[in-house]
Amino acid sequence: MSLPNQAEYVIVGAGIHGLSTAWRLAERLTESGQSVEGKVIILDKSGISAGATGIACGVVRNNYFQPAMRKLMAHSVSIWESDPEAFSYHPVGYMQISPESMREDVKQIHAEQQEIGYESVFIEGEDESREYMLSMFDDWQAQGITSVLHEKKGGYANNTKAMYGLAKKVEALGVRIITGVEVTGFTRGDNDTVTAVETNQGPISCDKVVIGAGPWVRDFWSMLDLPSQIEVKDLDGNVHQDVDMWRFWQLEEGVLRVDPELLKTNDGDMPPVLHVDTDAPLYSAVDGSLITDEMWGIYYKPDWHFGGIQGGASPYEIKKPAEDVAIDPYGPSSPEFVSGPEFAHMWVSALAHCHKRFEGTMPKYHKEPSGGVGCFTADSFPVIDTFNSNVTIIADSNHGYKMLGVGCLVAEELLGEKQDLLEPFRFSRFKEGKLHPVSNSPYPWS
Repeated sequence: MSLPNQAEYVIVGAGIHGLSTAWRLAERLTESGQSVEGKVIILDKSGISAGATGIACGVVRNNYFQPAMRKLMAHSVSIWESDPEAFSYHPVGYMQISPESMREDVKQIHAEQQEIGYESVFIEGEDESREYMLSMFDDWQAQGITSVLHEKKGGYANNTKAMYGLAKKVEALGVRIITGVEVTGFTRGDNDTVTAVETNQGPISCDKVVIGAGPWVRDFWSMLDLPSQIEVKDLDGNVHQDVDMWRFWQLEEGVLRVDPELLKTNDGDMPPVLHVDTDAPLYSAVDGSLITDEMWGIYYKPDWHFGGIQGGASPYEIKKPAEDVAIDPYGPSSPEFVSGPEFAHMWVSALAHCHKRFEGTMPKYHKEPSGGVGCFTADSFPVIDTFNSNVTIIADSNHGYKMLGVGCLVAEELLGEKQDLLEPFRFSRFKEGKLHPVSNSPYPWS
């Protein structure tokens, strides 16, 4: 397939953000009577869902302490719900199961979910929480739990299958998805506006560019000569200079190769996605030794795409300069993408801490790429903004897969319609001190 020498919109990345942006953009152009052919193209150096999207856990949730994130996720959930079959979406719900230190935060999340009409129930109290969980799983045995937030919406999607469903919609509208093309730079004209996207197969002149490249956003940021260190005003008004724009975290995920139906509820139904945080000591399911007496958390779900029980635990920061982190989920240069034996020991022991049914299952743990390296912004929340006058960057800060609605909002902005849901995620918030509030969760993205 020959590379075009011109396109009105060039979208970089055939993952969740690139595909969803192209989808809504093509819909809008078609609705207005315009032809999409030759106007909108997607470039990807590998293939559809070949990067971080392809190894994502696929969880779709609204469990956020930050009001702006909660509203954005409610919008995204509505997009997932618009075509569950095409998106291979399973609307089983989501549960945040928490200790006393998180109770007030989670209670606030529930209250604010009610304000925006997002259906959920909140259970508080140790006895009440245990009874609620036992009514769903008769072998529930987790300790230190004093609240349960049960979101009735949300769930998970089969990651690559969902993206191929989305790609089918995109191509049916006339968008070209061109794979095997690597973007190597940008040609800039007056006022630093990008006039062409440079690739390993030649330049493509363009009017607007969208970058939805997941953890590779750091590289495109550098190509545009945007700052690697920034000024940040925190929520207390303190100004911090030379803060790293990007940080990389290893996302710890894996698969327990058992029948996914092992996690069915007492009623024989498929369960919600489960997320458990607790400060109860965690002991090894192998030899009874103490793994940790500090706060820990896991998430898990039955998943036929992964072939078992799939999930993860709290990530850890990669302690080396951002520019030195290799980003290649399937390449030998990035061993970080495969979680190690320490994770397997912790995660399977944590599953057994929560459910008796997982005792003795350590030999079933399967090591494969899942989770990957996440590229986080300075405050761990997305940056969605326009730079160089005509380049929109979706830096999802690893909140990515569940954010199916972001690309749709970006498409509306490309056509001149500012979106209120995106305003809290502008780059200017760092300097202006408009950061998102921080919860007591052990996760950097909650």
